[in-house]
Amino acid sequence: MRLRHKPWAREKIEQHPQYIVANPEQCKGKWHEIFEKDQPLHIEVGTGKGQFITEMAKANPDINYMGIELYDSVIVAALDRLIEANLPNLKLLNVNAADLAKYFTKNDVDRVYLNFSDPWPKARHEKRRLTYKDFLKLYEDLLVDGGEIHFKTDNQGLFEYSLMSFSAYGLLLKYVSLDFHKSEYEGNIMTEYEEKFSEQGNRIYRCEVKYQN
Repeated sequence: MRLRHKPWAREKIEQHPQYIVANPEQCKGKWHEIFEKDQPLHIEVGTGKGQFITEMAKANPDINYMGIELYDSVIVAALDRLIEANLPNLKLLNVNAADLAKYFTKNDVDRVYLNFSDPWPKARHEKRRLTYKDFLKLYEDLLVDGGEIHFKTDNQGLFEYSLMSFSAYGLLLKYVSLDFHKSEYEGNIMTEYEEKFSEQGNRIYRCEVKYQN
């Protein structure tokens, strides 16, 4: 994804701490305090422009959501969605996913969503994939016991790699679809990329995996 630099993005982010959490390290272990209601927390790692997480928050008011995005120039689009929707159960976090341990501790999160993550296809970049074993350990350390990862991609190579990575780590495969949009799954909420790729005729892969404690 080629990013268009937006020099005003950082200032806009800082102007909206009610939507993009300004000091997330201070919320570690007490995220429920920043939401209107104390309820389960689901996070999307790599939220992009925020379509998925915003629509999930609209559809499930009994769950708190957090969209995590590294790039200033991308998260401002998610911010615009959130400002318009003004949802009490959705916040954004402008941080690097590799640093999640700085902001979350065990039992802070009930579910992790990974949607259309960068596949990093070259072998030397394996450690950057969000389904690499080090990231799986990172998610385990912030999830509740038996917490889940829900993963979607259009990249067959990444999907195959991820299934092997999940299995090697000892995760339970609850659901696997090799052609998700032709499955009988109901209630799917699409990301921007998912809409684009499916319109191009690309197959969408999806799985749900659970930590076994």
